[in-house]
Amino acid sequence: MSSMPLQRGISGGVRVSDSSDDLRDSQMKDKSDLIRGRSTDSNLTLRFPFAFLFNNNQSPSKTDGDPRSRHRLVLLFLKISLVLIVVLALAGSFWWTISISASPRGGPVYHNYRRLQQQLVSDLLDIGEISVGPSRWKELEYCDTEAENYVPCFNVSENLALGYTNGDETDRFCGSGLKHQKCLVLPPVDYKVPLRWPTGKDVIWFRNVKITAEEVLTSGSINKRMMMMDDDQISFRSASPMFDEVEDYSHQIAQMIGIKNDNFIEAGVRTILDIGCGYGSFGAHLLSKQLLTMCIANYEASGSQVQLTLEREGLLLVEVDRVLKPGGYFVWTSPLTNARNKEDLKRWNFVHDFAESICWTLLSQQDKTVVWKKTIKTKCYSARKPGVGPSVCSKGHDVESPYYKPLQMCLGGTRSRRWIPIEGRTRWPSRSNMNKTELSLYGLHQEEVGEDAANWKLNVRDYWSLLSPLIFSDHPKRPGDEDPSPPYNMLRNVLDMNAQFGGLNSALLEAKKSVWVMNVVPTAGPNHLPMILDRGFVGVLHDWCEAFPSYPRTYDLVHADNLLTLQESQRRSSCSHMQILTEIDRLLRPEGWVIIRDTAHLVEAARALTTQLKWEARVIEVESSSEQRLLICQKPVAKRQSI
Repeated sequence: MSSMPLQRGISGGVRVSDSSDDLRDSQMKDKSDLIRGRSTDSNLTLRFPFAFLFNNNQSPSKTDGDPRSRHRLVLLFLKISLVLIVVLALAGSFWWTISISASPRGGPVYHNYRRLQQQLVSDLLDIGEISVGPSRWKELEYCDTEAENYVPCFNVSENLALGYTNGDETDRFCGSGLKHQKCLVLPPVDYKVPLRWPTGKDVIWFRNVKITAEEVLTSGSINKRMMMMDDDQISFRSASPMFDEVEDYSHQIAQMIGIKNDNFIEAGVRTILDIGCGYGSFGAHLLSKQLLTMCIANYEASGSQVQLTLEREGLLLVEVDRVLKPGGYFVWTSPLTNARNKEDLKRWNFVHDFAESICWTLLSQQDKTVVWKKTIKTKCYSARKPGVGPSVCSKGHDVESPYYKPLQMCLGGTRSRRWIPIEGRTRWPSRSNMNKTELSLYGLHQEEVGEDAANWKLNVRDYWSLLSPLIFSDHPKRPGDEDPSPPYNMLRNVLDMNAQFGGLNSALLEAKKSVWVMNVVPTAGPNHLPMILDRGFVGVLHDWCEAFPSYPRTYDLVHADNLLTLQESQRRSSCSHMQILTEIDRLLRPEGWVIIRDTAHLVEAARALTTQLKWEARVIEVESSSEQRLLICQKPVAKRQSI
């Protein structure tokens, strides 16, 4: 298990088992020339003019009597003159700024001047790009084959080189020794665009995933026995007898908890953290019950995560306790619960006694499955005998959203205003629209969140209108026919890089779009992750100057709302916009889409960089009076030649 804690209160239920599963979905078509706007090839790109002097290697001493040399000398003179003009303009601009800020009317004048200054700099940079020429923007090279399934921060060889041993080599680590990749990740040979949802839930292309036929055919777990090889496909047959085992497992858990008719929602359960989720069959099954599952799988096969973590003195159960909401359930399926030999019995007794010491109630035990319930009473911790179980965290260690902090052997969240039992929370889907009292827990006002929600409803409508004719342009409209309504299943996996209140997620679901959204709250901005989780969504904290802990080709759509502005405001010198865009490219599947909403000058700067990524890109004005722009991009299908 990773030594990095997750966000507290992420889940109403946690399940642990052993196996691993990938779902690939959504098929999309593209004809991006239908977007109205400016293309990457038809507009000026931004480049600092200070590089002019470094592009001429001709020595002045060799220019006499040579027309070509004289021509080069004239060009050099013009470039030097342009640099001097830029320097003088910026110097005058700086002096003007000081004089304005010193005047009593400097407030409104300075605000308008800032716009003029930004435009001036943008224009000068465009002029510089003309002088330097387009050759400075070279396309990035493709990575080696080893990068096809490479997950940054979870690389065993790199961690071993840094001195990590004894199981720590699979921990997440993104230290300064790990560099950003400077290449584009190619899909595997014979890669095919995934089938559109919901077909992609049951059928995936064999060549798209890192798995061998032997793994499919010889494994004995429920998840893998549901998998069937069929030519170039792997099928998860819902009509097979093995599918009934997943249904029976879900029904068994409901019975053990005491839930009638398998109605987990009525019991207050909405989000489930599936540790050791295998190939995701259990989470896929729960979709029909309106349950949202977040999958945590082994990066590399190393046995049971639970058994490995038990060697770390119960830290797994402490971390599970922290991310569980009060009254939440921990379901553990493991052969250890049916232990017969002396060593396994010792381990099982340790787990049993430790769970009791942290105020968990053992609800039921059947076969290899055990269900515990987290206490809803904070007084339980103070009522324990001295020395029994880990202590309650001090205020200094009881942080709401720990990021890059080691696990603490203490029980957190007991002082939080979010200590609300799952039975006492508003049921899904009403909980996604919080009332005034609920919003006050996060220091927010209903008017502020309501206005944000209304804006995102309009944005989602605009996004769907922009993307639908591109994705479905392979079905041309006949004369006299009206445009068909965009389908609900146009996209499936969505990454929102700056989720804020979770407004995009909420608007997509209200519009009946069949999407799964990963909400990311950047560490550079305000932390609204607790609110996002309590609304019934899933999300994480992340520093976008680091790689995102996910496999390549994970998402159909990557959305970044004012992320570049946020990074600029925090003066994040540790990474460039190009590094962020390269990471987006790694996470995006071929034919996937990128929507960047930001200020005009940052969008133009990002558009210039898309040339290096080989993306097709267009800039679209949001509204005539707005300073915001949309950058709509699509990643092409690039195939590696088979050897």
